[in-house]
Amino acid sequence: MQAPRSVSGRRTLAARVRQRAFTLVELMVTVAVLAVLLMIAVPAFDDVRLSSRLGNYATALVAGTQLARSEAIKRNATVKVCASADGLNCAGDGHWEAGWIVSSGSTVLQRQAALAGGYRLRAAGGKDSLSFDPTGVGASEATLTVRRAAPVGSQERVVKVSATGRASVTRTSTGSCAS
Repeated sequence: MQAPRSVSGRRTLAARVRQRAFTLVELMVTVAVLAVLLMIAVPAFDDVRLSSRLGNYATALVAGTQLARSEAIKRNATVKVCASADGLNCAGDGHWEAGWIVSSGSTVLQRQAALAGGYRLRAAGGKDSLSFDPTGVGASEATLTVRRAAPVGSQERVVKVSATGRASVTRTSTGSCAS
């Protein structure tokens, strides 16, 4: 059957639209396929987002330790990285997820905001500060672990500060972060 034509011999607008449209069945099949693909992709995206956020927090901590080390050498004075909830003073509770500061004496050189809710950053042995001598050497070794507070997923990042003051990040899945 041919499409209706107007007096001038051209197809009518209704005929052209009808030929380019989707049927309801085609549209429903497409939506169903998209729904299945989203159900598969969304959980995988959550793992990617978790990995990215843990990596960002660990990298921020490493950057803070590197700043403290270089400032200790530059200032020829002891510089400290410590847990801090208010961004001005060191907290003695070891809850690094509340944020941390890099300070030299009473001067705050850098502030790190608190981690998003649901994340935990703790030091092995409950350390609440790291000190760097004027030579750039750390006063002692430290291991800090960042992970989800709830046991959803087993990803975590371990930041190790060596006795020489160098920091490194390791990806693990042991779930060993202290409460």
